[in-house]
Amino acid sequence: MENFDLKRYAHIGDAVYELFIRENIVFKTKNLNSMHKNTVSFVNADFQAKMAEIVFESFLNNEEKEIFRRARNLPLTINKKNKPEIHRYATAFETIIGYFYINNKQKLDKIFSIIKENINI
Repeated sequence: MENFDLKRYAHIGDAVYELFIRENIVFKTKNLNSMHKNTVSFVNADFQAKMAEIVFESFLNNEEKEIFRRARNLPLTINKKNKPEIHRYATAFETIIGYFYINNKQKLDKIFSIIKENINI
């Protein structure tokens, strides 16, 4: 798998994850400001890095762990407000979400169920 492919998975995973969060939050509140605040609280590098640890430490098989590891080590432009390690884990999180979206929707659904349990949405 080329780095180019990993970046594509990360790009798709970013969109898929944000849509998952928005779909779940939109039914929890009618206030637009509250919707935005809730979304931002779950769609950020810190939270995604935490979810990566919770969900993926014991959930990935060896091949998927290798994808995660390689995605974590991609050369990135890192936002100044984020620590590089957190940003790398968030990128690996998005990559594995994108990978499952393309290759294994059943596993993606299981991951989303685990995330729902951990964030109460």
